[in-house]
Amino acid sequence: MATAETKRGTEVMTGADILVQSLVDHGVEVIFAYPGGCSMPMHQALTRQSANIRTILPRHEQGGGFASQGMARSTGKPAVVMATSGPGATNLVTAIADAKLDSIPLIAITGQVPTPVIGTDAFQETPMVEVCRSITKHHYLVTSVNDVARVMKEAFHVATTGRPGPVLVDMPKDVQMDKCSVDWEVAMNLPGYRTKTPTAHPEQIRQIAAAIKHSKRPILYCGGGVIASEGSEELRTLIDKTGIPTTMTVMGLGLYPNDSELSLDMLGMHGAAYANYAVRDCDLLIALGVRFDDRVTGKLEAFAKNAKIIHVDIDASELNKNKIAHIPVCSDVKYALTELNKIVEPPEDISDWVKNCKQLKQKFPFAYDESFDGILQQHAIRELSNLTQDRETFITVGVGQHQMWAAQFYNFRKPRQWLSSSGLGTMGFGLPAAMGVQAANPNALVVDIDGDGSFQMNIQELATLYCEKLPVKVLLLNNQHLGMVVQWEDRFENSNRAHTYLGPIDHEEASGKGVTDSHAIVEDRYPNFVDIAKGYGCGAATVSKKQDLRGALEEMIKYPGPFVLDVMVPYQEHVLPMIPGGKTVDDMLLK
Repeated sequence: MATAETKRGTEVMTGADILVQSLVDHGVEVIFAYPGGCSMPMHQALTRQSANIRTILPRHEQGGGFASQGMARSTGKPAVVMATSGPGATNLVTAIADAKLDSIPLIAITGQVPTPVIGTDAFQETPMVEVCRSITKHHYLVTSVNDVARVMKEAFHVATTGRPGPVLVDMPKDVQMDKCSVDWEVAMNLPGYRTKTPTAHPEQIRQIAAAIKHSKRPILYCGGGVIASEGSEELRTLIDKTGIPTTMTVMGLGLYPNDSELSLDMLGMHGAAYANYAVRDCDLLIALGVRFDDRVTGKLEAFAKNAKIIHVDIDASELNKNKIAHIPVCSDVKYALTELNKIVEPPEDISDWVKNCKQLKQKFPFAYDESFDGILQQHAIRELSNLTQDRETFITVGVGQHQMWAAQFYNFRKPRQWLSSSGLGTMGFGLPAAMGVQAANPNALVVDIDGDGSFQMNIQELATLYCEKLPVKVLLLNNQHLGMVVQWEDRFENSNRAHTYLGPIDHEEASGKGVTDSHAIVEDRYPNFVDIAKGYGCGAATVSKKQDLRGALEEMIKYPGPFVLDVMVPYQEHVLPMIPGGKTVDDMLLK
């Protein structure tokens, strides 16, 4: 790509124009941005670049942050969100923290009060660098217009190299308005930052290959780091060469097709029983791009306790952090897989082990009561999966039971097809994330599988969908409760309802001993999501009968704009299997 200087020569520009031109030069085509007093110069600069950058106005800054994540997660490219100072900037904090925990390359640009009044508690001032210091990969308070070009170059470099993550750029208003001659060839100044991607040593690759060759019960355990490295094809090659059964974290879904014979689907707290049992019994655990998260491991010392552990990750700080590895390898995962595939040989004989894993899949499948004459959440997701397998489809989710059921019952075949707030577990993620996915993938079908609790956290983004002509579909599994917390109340708190019912206070579920009848449903639902969606200009319908579900889903998919399908579902369904927090696979609840 030609540099900015060779295209334009040396120019005198405002800080705002330098920043926006930097976005153009870094290939940014869409930005989610909400204006305010201290970010107005940047918005004015965006209007001067409207031929190159589409600026989408979310209805809440958090919505803009998650929408930008939707773009980054679905494309693998860095995405940008912009907000003004003070409350606009603090409204981005949750989305920034979410990006940090899931390693998403996000550039968050915030307006700031003018430099002479920083620290005086000026109107709409917050010290964003201090607020975000521990939830960003890097952060800048830009105090001179001469630094803008360098800072933007560094921000994109840091966000996208090594382990990806969010970078904050805090721009005081006077810096946006000041002018300077731009040096587009300015060198980055990142002392201590490793600019070279770490790669596995040949001896480490040979050690991994030898461990595979001599294993009897190997398992591949794969996570979001494989997706971040774009290593899905190399992983599939390794599986083809070795025949090793493979399980994925919630961040790794899509790396290997769920419907493949060697897929053990998702492991962990609400993962497949067969995946958890296989990991318990394996003698070699090959962990690729994972962090041994507590929702995967449960009681750490009991996790894969009889296995030799190989751990490959680009972030050296993750190695031996939670689980000691016998062969820790700091490396880009795609590179390690590429090199391994050159020399790896299949294990000498794992036919009995593979047979055992397949038998576990048959014995402990994901299941639900298919005789129920209403609509169960699992059934609705499986029907959607069946209807959308033959087209380009992206699935986003909120957080809760519906999130776990989507991970269990939707058949994912490709990486980046599934978007979930996994590390932070942020309710309200699904709708705005779908908005960003749709903006980045205009010809794809984008469906937000959501719960009524999560959906209401950012429901205002229905307005953005309608006004920006983004035809996102919402499969709303409406059970009138905060379902996952209800499940924990039922399992561990004697069904005592502690503020988990989302309807009027005089309902019997509002407090005290909750109803525990199987498949209990709240008939009088609140609010009326169909009316709300239509008020925003979206299509909408409700469905409660099993025989009407497929037709309703087809109507939703075919609708030419954004659409909300409100599905009446029970609130007494529990997500199973379940390994209680801090427990082991031997404590797994199957019913």
